[in-house]
Amino acid sequence: MNTTVNDDTLLSSARRRWLLGSGATLASALGAGTVGNLLLNARPAYAADYKALVCIFLYGGNDGMNMIVPSDTARYNQYAGVRKALAIPQASLTPLTGVSYGLHPAMAALGTAWNDGHLAPVFNLGPLAQPLTKAQYRAATANSGVLPSSLFSHSDQQVLWETGSSDSLTRTGWGGRASEALATVNPVISVAGSARFGLSTTQTPLVLPGPGSTFGAQGLQATDTWAPLVARKQAIDALYAQAQDVALADAYTSAQRDAFAMSARLGALVKTRPGDADAVAAIDTAFASLTSAGKITTGLGNQLYQLAKLIAGNATVQGNRQLFFASMGGFDTHGNQVVTGSSTEGEHARLLKELGDALAAFYAALKALGLGGAVTTFTQSDFGRTFAPNSSTGTDHAWGNQHLVLGGAVKGGATYGSYPELVPGGVNDVGQESWELQGRWIPTTAVDQYAATLLGWFGASEGQLDSVLPNLKNFGTARKLAFL
Repeated sequence: MNTTVNDDTLLSSARRRWLLGSGATLASALGAGTVGNLLLNARPAYAADYKALVCIFLYGGNDGMNMIVPSDTARYNQYAGVRKALAIPQASLTPLTGVSYGLHPAMAALGTAWNDGHLAPVFNLGPLAQPLTKAQYRAATANSGVLPSSLFSHSDQQVLWETGSSDSLTRTGWGGRASEALATVNPVISVAGSARFGLSTTQTPLVLPGPGSTFGAQGLQATDTWAPLVARKQAIDALYAQAQDVALADAYTSAQRDAFAMSARLGALVKTRPGDADAVAAIDTAFASLTSAGKITTGLGNQLYQLAKLIAGNATVQGNRQLFFASMGGFDTHGNQVVTGSSTEGEHARLLKELGDALAAFYAALKALGLGGAVTTFTQSDFGRTFAPNSSTGTDHAWGNQHLVLGGAVKGGATYGSYPELVPGGVNDVGQESWELQGRWIPTTAVDQYAATLLGWFGASEGQLDSVLPNLKNFGTARKLAFL
């Protein structure tokens, strides 16, 4: 038997060992859901002008009833009569001039965006398979297809919001499907981990770390000049430049090449912190109230500072259409939602202040950069919370919720959607028996209609909207709202 091993065989074996060993290194450096999916081959930009959508997911189920409160006497009295200790005092609301609503006082920083005409509340949003009345809800069975699956469950409702579907087994997110349909240069870029929102049939989100972090493989950066590290990087580049002997290996090496190219392109931009020599002055100024010793002091502020840099550096990021994902957690306020004796203080107020302050800084930065009209930011959350408080000075899982849309293209100064009737057991409440009259509102506007409005502004055609949002056709001509 001939046992001679030629050079090609040895090289092939070496390639396999390198592929097995280096993948883990890059994956840990670039973040989960990134290295195997950076198939970012150059493609034509979608259009000549830049637009970005920024999704902010409020995990846990934000209490939208206290984020946006009716300020007219009749409805405020209804609100206060049911909310009791949770009711925000009418006089403390941040006024939304021109409409009969106010924001929670912790969100006062958003007053500028409202006065500019670029902030819009959207009422009673939630996952729906089709328009739904209370009678239809009460008559429907779990497998009828009329109701979204697994209502009032955190994990399932997060999936329905992020996927724009009524089936919690849906794999791809509506952001990921939109990116795929519009052939954006990059996948969805997330600064909050690998969320379902950005997942498509071919890609996961590009996950970026926070400001000050290294984006790329440790020891293999352009700034690593120690001879052994330089030699290692040259060897890896040479390895990934060679054609492989199987299609899967070719695809893997292509992904690795793209990963190194992406980290080289974005590394410096990602790493920049407030006050650094290459920081953007307008962004630093806008985020100054959230900055201490060169660091952003809140989690969402940190994420939106990173996104502001990426948007300002869109020529480096590449592509004229980009979807972004950020998030906050902690909104599952079953107990102690407010401080005893003060409904304007407590955990929910703290969360809303972080949200409002970060959104206001982000808005100010984009406005100063002249990019305000190019970026639309919107909130999502698992579900709303019960109108009636529970016995622990908190709220429980519900369904329809209020949300905010922010940006220079937003038609502010008005509200959108239908604010629910504030009557437990009324037409908007799923409850009928005395024990279930909690105020869990049946949505009057679907996630699909909300997403279609955003994606229509973004550039999606009607046909593309139907492919990205399969349930949209069930809403007839009421496909979009008018906030953009």
